[in-house]
Amino acid sequence: MKTFKMISIKVLDEDKLVDFPLNDGIIINQENSHRMWILEIFIDEKHRQFFEQRIASEELFEAKVVISYPENEPAAFNVTASGLKKIGDNISVLMKGRLKRARTKYAEQLLEELISEGLDGPNLLERFETDMRERPRLKKDSVEE
Repeated sequence: MKTFKMISIKVLDEDKLVDFPLNDGIIINQENSHRMWILEIFIDEKHRQFFEQRIASEELFEAKVVISYPENEPAAFNVTASGLKKIGDNISVLMKGRLKRARTKYAEQLLEELISEGLDGPNLLERFETDMRERPRLKKDSVEE
């Protein structure tokens, strides 16, 4: 098994990525034949209902996780929420799932998408810089998966 520090997590909720500010987070590659990962986040209790609903539904949802360093590209996982514990004013949420296909060349794909939207010049540069920081879901990802 390999363990990594989780820097940030965003969860897809009704076609919108919701950021959950972490107090702490860890991600574990179980390195088993099922290619399973375990994600544990330690966040403010105000998010309890969001994750309780996901535990109750038992449905897969997408989580985008930045691992180890803030400048790393987010890794996309299909996960289920499987546990929640209250710890003081916070909650610990346990999720399990699989890494989605590895996406390489995010910058090139983003640039292609922005150009296809008709952006150019200073508008293209400004939007590209913003989107590289925020890493929105690409239209190509919405269609393929």
